[in-house]
Amino acid sequence: MIGQRWDSQVVARRFEEAADTLARLPDERVRALYDLWPKLIGAPGRHARPAAAAPEAIDNMDEALGWLMWLEPEERQLVWLRAEGLPWKWITRRLGIGRTTAWQRWSTALLKIAVRLNAEDEQKCSNNKILNKRGRFALERV
Repeated sequence: MIGQRWDSQVVARRFEEAADTLARLPDERVRALYDLWPKLIGAPGRHARPAAAAPEAIDNMDEALGWLMWLEPEERQLVWLRAEGLPWKWITRRLGIGRTTAWQRWSTALLKIAVRLNAEDEQKCSNNKILNKRGRFALERV
């Protein structure tokens, strides 16, 4: 995503999309077991499955899941629980912390990821050295 600046809101949205994509992936099944009974449409007890995830969404999900490795285990859990859409009340009970503390830690974790992504994008920029030389020259002239 060269050219776009990352912020905590964009990172949070990407994690929400990753959680949604993960929910859309097919369930893992044992290869040897299957039934030959026909699937009944509208059978009681069956929930409608969401549409399958697009390949681009799966790639974005893989990228976002890799970002979780930059965080501490507690931060990972907090970010993922929030991405799955759990209310703050349940998250705070599960983690045993207050709501304000949970929100601060979540914001800090998203900010860590955004800063790292922005730093990576700046390193990929081809004009970066030229801009730095011009900036140094301008500072030396003053």
